[in-house]
Amino acid sequence: QVQLVESGGGLVQPGGSLKLSCAASGSIFRVDGMAWYRQAPAKQREWVAGITSDGTNYAGSVQGRFTISRDYAKSTVYLQMNSLKPEDTAVYYCNVNLWTTPFHREEYWGQGTLVTVSS
Repeated sequence: QVQLVESGGGLVQPGGSLKLSCAASGSIFRVDGMAWYRQAPAKQREWVAGITSDGTNYAGSVQGRFTISRDYAKSTVYLQMNSLKPEDTAVYYCNVNLWTTPFHREEYWGQGTLVTVSS
């Protein structure tokens, strides 16, 4: 079994910053790609940023404001969010693709953490 635990959401004023964390634990052989998605009210879930051994990628709406990073030793992915805008308000979910054995790959989602950008 693998668990993902997210933290770091909250209420922030426009222009402010927040840092999200997502830690994977349990029966992990190796972690592949890690990513962040978000879902705003009445909207579909959208991809925000991803990180693999080849590098990082960002959605155009967050490019230059958000930074994704990871700690391989802790199987943790972070999302540093700067210059936040009201339209960044959403529930943020981490997504992790990992191997539980050398032969079995699975995808996991975090429980979601709410980010509210408002004055």
